[in-house]
Amino acid sequence: MFAEESFTVQDIQVEGLQRVALGAALNNLPFTIGDTVSDYTLSRSIRTLYSAGHFDDIRVFRDGNTVIYRLRERPTINNIEFKGNKDIKDEQLTESLTGNRIIVGEPLDKTILRNIENGLTEFYHGVGKYQAKVEVKVNYLPRNRVNLTFEFEEGDAASVRQINIVGNNIFSNEELLSVVESKQDMPWWRFWTSDRYQKQTLQGDIEKINSYYLDRGYLRFGVESSQVAVSPDKTSVYVTLNVTEGEQYNISDINFVGDLIGQEEIIRAIVPLQKGQLYNGALVTFTEENIARVLARFGYANSRVRTIPNINDDTKEVALTISVDPGKRVYVRRIDVKGNASTKDEVIRRELRQMEGAWLSNDALELSKERIQRLMYIEKVDFATTPVPGVDDLVDIGFTIKEQPSGSFNAGISYGSFQGLSFQIGVEQNNFFGSGNAAGISLSTNKYQKGVSLSFTDPYFTLDGVSLGGQLFYSDLDYTRASSNLEAYNQRRYGVGANIGYPINEYNRLNFGGNITVNKINSINEYDQLRHFRAVLIDARNPDGGYNFTNYELSAGWLHSTLNRGLFPTAGRMVSLTLRATTPNSDIQYYKTLFEAQQYIPLSRDHQWSFRSKLELGYGNGYGSKNGYDFTLPFTENFYGGGQNIRGFESRIIGPRAIFRSATFVPGVPDPIGGGSSFPTDPQNDTYNVSTRSIGGNAMAMLTLELITPTPFLKEENRNSVRTSIFIDAGNVWDTEFDINRYANLVQLRSENSREPLLVDYSDPSLIRATAGVSVQWISPMGPLTFSLAKIIKKYEGDLQENFSFNIGTTF
Repeated sequence: MFAEESFTVQDIQVEGLQRVALGAALNNLPFTIGDTVSDYTLSRSIRTLYSAGHFDDIRVFRDGNTVIYRLRERPTINNIEFKGNKDIKDEQLTESLTGNRIIVGEPLDKTILRNIENGLTEFYHGVGKYQAKVEVKVNYLPRNRVNLTFEFEEGDAASVRQINIVGNNIFSNEELLSVVESKQDMPWWRFWTSDRYQKQTLQGDIEKINSYYLDRGYLRFGVESSQVAVSPDKTSVYVTLNVTEGEQYNISDINFVGDLIGQEEIIRAIVPLQKGQLYNGALVTFTEENIARVLARFGYANSRVRTIPNINDDTKEVALTISVDPGKRVYVRRIDVKGNASTKDEVIRRELRQMEGAWLSNDALELSKERIQRLMYIEKVDFATTPVPGVDDLVDIGFTIKEQPSGSFNAGISYGSFQGLSFQIGVEQNNFFGSGNAAGISLSTNKYQKGVSLSFTDPYFTLDGVSLGGQLFYSDLDYTRASSNLEAYNQRRYGVGANIGYPINEYNRLNFGGNITVNKINSINEYDQLRHFRAVLIDARNPDGGYNFTNYELSAGWLHSTLNRGLFPTAGRMVSLTLRATTPNSDIQYYKTLFEAQQYIPLSRDHQWSFRSKLELGYGNGYGSKNGYDFTLPFTENFYGGGQNIRGFESRIIGPRAIFRSATFVPGVPDPIGGGSSFPTDPQNDTYNVSTRSIGGNAMAMLTLELITPTPFLKEENRNSVRTSIFIDAGNVWDTEFDINRYANLVQLRSENSREPLLVDYSDPSLIRATAGVSVQWISPMGPLTFSLAKIIKKYEGDLQENFSFNIGTTF
């Protein structure tokens, strides 16, 4: 026991140090050699040394005027291991331990371990696992080191056996429980619904019940208390909610206080609340959010909007006072763009509608994000506002870009009984050298066709968004090699074109273009529908010379798009209308129009579930006349069905077939030298046969209904590059100029096992085909690919496709 008198310290000795340096220990002492100390000073020095966090045990002695400290250092944490944890990931545990100073390489404070065990156990109780146990085992190693092992026995979660609501008379238990997430005593076959108890879920359910009453005018409703009773075996819980309903209240008056920044007319117009109507909590919240959104459009990003109710319990009415505090107008100091490794900054910045130096507008920010995200080479865009330190009216904005492959390599290989092996390859850059320009080359070949095309488009030829583009194309079709087709011919087609686009506003655009196209068709095995076409173009001096014609085409189009992304949109719509026509000085005068509309409706907040509908309508025909014959749409411009627009059917298989009409001959009188001759009979005795493949038609209608679903087993970071959907495709291609009555009394030549179709009325648009299936689309490093499995659910005799089809292609 120390003497009460003070003494002068002549020496300080420290025993037991291993890891902690002597100087570090002495620095924590409140005195040094030569100081006069007392028992109180020595006692205080023990507390000071403990607070340094290096020691488990500290003792101090006095030998004359020498002070001796005997210390036992805390062990150093050598390793931390987790066993048996499933609900809590290792990363979460490591982060939590770091916050409690349990870190590898640091000294171990064993007093904290008990608190950590209790905290983890409380967490498991909160998620309904009342049987869970957490134990920390300390394994001592040489040189004063320890390994920590956290052993978890999570057990099964307790189920909600029963939820009782006490005090409700207006709404039944069943009605209230239908709006909550917690479910009680679910049968085994409801495997998609969980009755697992979670404390956080219960708190959310109490808020939902509260909102249910407030949205129906019960302003005085409240949940007075909630009790959770655990069964003795800790496998189930019983929840009891005690509520007070009160009565309904009507709105007696609506007033505004505060600064409406001169926009009172707009603010009052967007308020859905009205005098005399039943109080509705959801509408009140919606009103506050709407007003804040209007203020944010004018730069007041930090506004505060509160609704103050003045309740009159006698009349059961409530007067609402909406308090508006816009705060200071906020301006943008700087906009930073990051994450665009391939795309130049200027390509991103030209899509921005929020300008530096202007006031901050949430609408402009969202529109900027939307426009950037519509670019085909951008997968995802996020932005964040950061206040400028020391200034309350300036912010910096950071846009974070996630790019997707802008250079795409599109390839498709397929095999069909009639078209043989088909190969298609295309190289396209939607972001040519990071400039935002599009350039591409495409080549395709199969048994009877070859083609190549080159294109280039500058979407910002001018600063205000006028686009300019051009294309070259060449194709060589040789249907004489397609043994499956009776309509044999050879077509060589080449040309050049240019287009220009003008933006009307953020969502609408006009496009204009022109093409010069040269067509050379010969070696044609003419079918009946070509008689009119032949009469217009045939050269009487060379009837076997084929058809050579040059067309000068002009086009005009309108595009309206509010889609939220360029590829794989989940919300918004796209509508386009295109009219293409040849000029009167062309060899063939015709027009062709195409209408397309797509609508995406998100079915979940995260847009993983979405519904897509797509409608395509097309029509073309001729105008004017030549040599007494009216022009018609050239067969080379016909619409086709199957393949990409009706998945499950073979490409270009749906629509009118070529009809080959033949005269019936009878023998004539023998000539004097023993020869003979034959003569055609009356045309009503003609026969005909029909091609196996479609020659297309001048009218087309296609409909797609598609449910976009989450892709199973897909990581979150890949969600925007893979899309899975369940689809129904339906449609038809027909010929409005076709007259079936011409063949009504004729005989079709068909063998018993022939696959040739019966002649149907190809002018009837109701002969629709339909398929249903599953599609998976993937934006691969080589470009977009589509994998689809489809089953035909409606077809007609003569359709060549089997019931199931698996396709690989580039349908987008």
